[in-house]
This record gives sequence, structure tokens and C-alpha cells, in this order.
Amino acid sequence: MLRENKLKLLCVLALMAGLLAGSASAQTVAPKVETAVLQQKLQAGLNEWHKAGKFAGATLGVCLADGNCFGLAVGFSDLEKKTPMKPTDIMAAGSVGKTYAAAVALQLVKEGKINLDEKIEKYLGKEAWFARLPNAKDITVRQLMNHTSGLIRYEFKDQFTKDLTANPDKVWRPEQLVAYLLDEKAPFEAGKGWDYSDTNYIVLGMIIEKVTGKKFYDEAAKRVLKPLKFERTFPQDRREIKGLIQGYAGANNPFGGTDEMIKDGKFAINPQFEWTGGGYVSNAEDLARWAKAMYEGKAFDAALLTEMLAGVPAKLGRDTKYGLGVIIRPTAAGLAYGHSGFFPGYMTDMMYFPEHKIAVAVQVNSSVPQNLGKPLGRVLVETAGTVLGKEIPPIPQASPTPEKKQ
Repeated sequence: MLRENKLKLLCVLALMAGLLAGSASAQTVAPKVETAVLQQKLQAGLNEWHKAGKFAGATLGVCLADGNCFGLAVGFSDLEKKTPMKPTDIMAAGSVGKTYAAAVALQLVKEGKINLDEKIEKYLGKEAWFARLPNAKDITVRQLMNHTSGLIRYEFKDQFTKDLTANPDKVWRPEQLVAYLLDEKAPFEAGKGWDYSDTNYIVLGMIIEKVTGKKFYDEAAKRVLKPLKFERTFPQDRREIKGLIQGYAGANNPFGGTDEMIKDGKFAINPQFEWTGGGYVSNAEDLARWAKAMYEGKAFDAALLTEMLAGVPAKLGRDTKYGLGVIIRPTAAGLAYGHSGFFPGYMTDMMYFPEHKIAVAVQVNSSVPQNLGKPLGRVLVETAGTVLGKEIPPIPQASPTPEKKQ
């Protein structure tokens, strides 16, 4: 009798185990089915956007709340060869690269090697050029990182653009870039205004190298890229970059003067100059993964996220703020942390939505905004809406206003 009851009990347990296994199996299969449906919806949206625009191609990266990430593509990576764009194709990420510099700097803050509220004179005051830097004695590291230093943009100087185009093989040193604004009058006192400027991150890069005694790209690889396994993100440190697809900047663009930025495998200018002002090539899926990792506290001590996200009002859109290498934007899909990027021939944007724990990124191999049909930020918000099953209201039509010179 006991033996018979024992057998019955074993049968019941086996049946329950089978049902639980079946349930677990269903739970693991269901998200895959849902992801496949989601990918189809997102691909349809990509196709529709591309059809309405005049750009060569685009890639989209998505990371869901559960960590599942994927990439999609549309259009062409090379118009002349009619090469279809692939989700893994890499493009110049422009100023999105500032986020890697910010992450390295925050690691160094944790280690006590950099103090956010220390004057930069402590780190660079002995450099021969330092006293000629606008606001030199008043700028703090934090002010570099949130663009409140008063340092103007070297890359917008006509002479720099001419020199860059005339010397495409020149390897630029940071102090040569800073030299374009030495002895200039700052537009405002340090901490008393806001103006986006790559110069801030060039100076930050010099501080990183000064306190570590190492090359920035080596430090970023060791501290960020390798530990987090970003295998499609590379330094933009030479004219020939393996795997970089063709970029289209429009005829007569000031950086090289040609629509196609790559000729015979070489970039029209030396993209190495961007350095810590951007300085990376990547793909959309890697960038979405990076946004999720960084804003969930995996790229540096999570306790420093509060410092990173303490934004100041920025001239980048209504109610938009800028933190330490991060644009903080209210959107129709919720609050977003991220960064946008421009480099001749390419445009990039990435966003992380903390309320939903999803990250999205988009890249196009065009830097002609009017060819896109809609801003990349809008593409990301609509993507997030699709992921969340949320309808995003149409962009309000503004009343016609006289054109202003940008």
C-alpha cells in the first residue's frame, strides 16, 4: 500500500514537473514571438521613413527592458554600388562619443584622480598655452562636462575648417585644436551661461591623459569597451577605418567639399581630429546597448549617476537639459537620457527611457538634415512608442516664420 501510494506520488510529481517545464518553455518562447512581431512593426516603420526621405540608408538599435537587443536596417550603405545596409554596419557616431569620455572621467572621479568641482588649472595650469585659454583660471571640470565653461567651438572656426581640408593627412594634437581659440574673449563667465562646444571635451581628454599617464583611447578600451564587450565600436583615429561605410555630406560641404566622404578607402579629411569631442565609430545596436548599460549604472559607479544627470538648462530644445555628457529630454514617450551626434556624412541619436528601461539608437549615412524627412530624435520617440504600444501624437505644425540665418 505504501509502495503504491509512493508510486502515485511520484507520478503526480512527474506530471507537475512536466507542466511546469511546459509552462517555463512557453514563457521562454513567448517573448521571442513577441520580439519577432515587434521587429516586423519597427521594420515597417523604418521602410516607410526611408521611402519618404532622401537619405541613403539607416540602422536602428533597440534594447528592451529585459536586456534583449537587436538591430534593423533599411536602404543602402553605398548608393553607387547599391549595397544594402546591414544592421551591423558601422558609421561615425559624432558627438555621441562624448559619452565614453564622460564615463571614463566619472570612473576617475570615483578613484579620486579627478574632482568635478576642482579648477582645471590644477591639472593643466603648467601647460605653456593654458594662461591664454578663455576663462582659464575659473573653469571647473564639471563646467567642461556640462558646457558652462565659456569655451567656444574650435571646429566652427573658418581657419580650422580650411586647415583641416587642406591637410587631410595631418594628425592633430589636442593643443593644436585648442590653439584656434587662444586669446579669444569668452562669451560669458565660467558657470554663467551655456554653449555647446567640442572644445570642452578636448580639454577634458587632456585632463584624463594627464591624470592617468595613458592615451585616452587605451583607457576607454580598458575601462569601458572591453569590460562591456562592445565589439562593433572603434576609435575614429585614422583616415582608413576598417568597416566604416560610405557617408554622404552633400555637395560642397565645408569638410572636404564632396558628397561622398570616402574615396578609395580614405576619408576626405582626417576624422582623427574629433578625439574626445566624439571620436568613435559604432553601430546602432551597440549604441542602444551602451545607453542601457551606462544609464543603468554599469559603466561607472552607479552612485555617480546623480552627478551625471544633474542637468543645466540647454539650448537644445524646449525644457531640455545637459548633464555630464548627457542630453536630458522630455519626450512624448517619457523622459529620455542620451546624446545626438553629427560628423560629415553621418548623423546619430540615442535615447534611454528610465521609466521603461528601454534604449534605442539610430544612425544614418547622411549629414544633410533636410534629406531625412524628420529629425532623428523623432524617429527614436516613435520607435519607443512602438515598443511600448503607445501612440505618439503627430508633430504640431508651426506657423510659418521668416527664415533666420543659423
